[in-house]
Amino acid sequence: MGAEEMGAGDMDAVDRGAASVVPIRPGNQPDEACVDRAVILLIAQVFDAVVGDPPALWRRLPHPVALVGRMIGWLDRRWNRENDTPSRRRDMGIAAVVVLLVAAVGVGALVVGVLDRLGLLGAFLEAAIVGVLLAQRSLHDHVTAVADAFLADGLTGARRAVAAIVGRDPGALNEESVCRAAIESTAENFSDGVVAPALWFLVGGLPGLFAYKVLNTADSMIGHRTDRHRHFGWATARLDDLANWVPARVAALLTIAAAWTLADGEPGAAWRSVRRDADQHRSVNAGWPEAAFAGALGLRLAGPRQYHGALVEDAWMGDGRADATPEDIRRGLALFMRSCGALAVLAAVIAALG
Repeated sequence: MGAEEMGAGDMDAVDRGAASVVPIRPGNQPDEACVDRAVILLIAQVFDAVVGDPPALWRRLPHPVALVGRMIGWLDRRWNRENDTPSRRRDMGIAAVVVLLVAAVGVGALVVGVLDRLGLLGAFLEAAIVGVLLAQRSLHDHVTAVADAFLADGLTGARRAVAAIVGRDPGALNEESVCRAAIESTAENFSDGVVAPALWFLVGGLPGLFAYKVLNTADSMIGHRTDRHRHFGWATARLDDLANWVPARVAALLTIAAAWTLADGEPGAAWRSVRRDADQHRSVNAGWPEAAFAGALGLRLAGPRQYHGALVEDAWMGDGRADATPEDIRRGLALFMRSCGALAVLAAVIAALG
């Protein structure tokens, strides 16, 4: 999956030939910081693509997102009391998200302070941190597992594999629904698992990235409209929507650009689908990348589906085929990889223009 402020340094650092990758020192200009973060982001994308999340490492150490999850779970158990009034639970949810964000920014600032003292080594360590918090490789591996499961175990195996990446009822999915679910997950997670962390890192360095990852993790745990979390998770859900508003739209544009490089991609249809359908999605953000993927691949995505036994009525994204196939999953993965490449090009342009 997927760090922080790098700057041009002083003139002595320039003389040492490390100006483009030394961490920011007090007094550096914000535009210099963004340029250096763009370089770090490029390295991080390569790191994530090559290394990913090594299981052997995380068997020995707790994954940062897992640690965040434990903290969120603790707050949920202690502060979200069922006998409290709805307004009290909402207030406690607001307090919880404030605590989480302050902690994330504080930890990010502390890490930056350490990395600042390590020069070039600090820059590469920062890239490794960002790489851990990006979801390029892990998303690709999880979605590939769905396509592979069709070949190895048929629909039963594919249902098991897709259950790891979507919240809908796998037992109610036929082959077409499993394939659409995998592609929809690819599109949505490209936005909030790759583009959003990258943009928040470019804007706010490690503190910004950490804050986004904490907020996004909290939304996945307590931001649901269930009886338990309808009030306690209200602030988390609203802030997550706000944090993903720009990234979702950037993700759609990157996908449209990537469609030009796909042999059978349809960038024009992707653009039309985004303009016509994105705002019709029940989510304020998810419709943008899903509509872009649908149009680019000549498919229809989203639409009515079941979550925990309840039918959720949603608009269709795109006007292509609804009968997606395992081969369409692989086409979606090819589009995803090219979209990640478009993000890398964007980072390179930022670095070059700086």
